[in-house]
Amino acid sequence: MSDKALVSDLVPTLRYNDATAAIAFLENAFGMSAVLVVPGDDDTVAHAELTFGNSMIMLGTNLPEGCGDRLRRPIGGSAVYGIVDGDVDAHCARAVAAGASVVREPKDEDYGGRGYTVRDPEGNLWSFGTYRPQA
Repeated sequence: MSDKALVSDLVPTLRYNDATAAIAFLENAFGMSAVLVVPGDDDTVAHAELTFGNSMIMLGTNLPEGCGDRLRRPIGGSAVYGIVDGDVDAHCARAVAAGASVVREPKDEDYGGRGYTVRDPEGNLWSFGTYRPQA
């Protein structure tokens, strides 16, 4: 395989029924920052980019089938892991205060680090912890 074919970065892309509300939630719950929001038709979000430390996610409105080449949300939602440099328990408390529901309380992991998992208002799972996978 040629080195030119290797992926250098991954940017999770999520779809939300109410992308505008999702952006506000992600900023309030996890401290993400919207750096680009492109409005779509009928109060939708065509494309948005949010940063979290050195990472980024993209998102947009989950449109009905038949709306061109737009991505639909996968069945069962999405799951994302973020690395927290700091107090995991405080990060979890912030997410809950913003409306996330706890799936797994903060706990020390057998493999190292401390982490938790919450569900956002549209059902996506978000896990955060101090564990940093080694590349």
